[in-house]
Amino acid sequence: MRLDLSLYLVTDPELCARHGLVETVVAAVRGGVTLVQLRDKHASDAEMIDQARRLKMALAGSGVPLIVNDRLAVAVESGADGLHLGQDDGDVAAARSALGERAILGLSIQNHEQLSRLDPAPLDYLGLGPVFATSTKRNHAAPLGFEGLASLVAASPLPAVAIGGLKAEHATRVRAAGAEGPAVISAICGQPDPEAAARAFFAK
Repeated sequence: MRLDLSLYLVTDPELCARHGLVETVVAAVRGGVTLVQLRDKHASDAEMIDQARRLKMALAGSGVPLIVNDRLAVAVESGADGLHLGQDDGDVAAARSALGERAILGLSIQNHEQLSRLDPAPLDYLGLGPVFATSTKRNHAAPLGFEGLASLVAASPLPAVAIGGLKAEHATRVRAAGAEGPAVISAICGQPDPEAAARAFFAK
């Protein structure tokens, strides 16, 4: 499946509750989302497997991949298209081995030190951030700002998506910094009309 990082949606169970998880994601994809990450820090593996399977069915035929945040077992069991790992979420090489060569595998990078230790071979893309402080992730690293983002993108051996407090009005600056696009949570999931919210990222 083609990897397009133009507009990367990360789900949040509370923010998606207004319309429902599947309905929010489907609307966002209609609005232009190109990749969906299922993220739920509190659900059990069984609950996430069920969520992932329902999302896979809803996304069938759209060409938009579904990847799972953190949980390798959920990604494998649900038949998701890939996995995204944080710095403390497991071994990248082991994840690639379990997922197979065709799966999408991403890793979060917060600074140049982490980037310097990176083995890019098992990975398809990097998530760089946070660009700004964000309420959807506690204890996050120091915000990069757009200059810090550009510096990391320039040093990255892989395509990169920017994450952390980003809104539609930031899309142009994200791409100007060299990232493929923004990864967003509340700017789409937390909005009354997720389709229109997604579309706004391409209107600038």
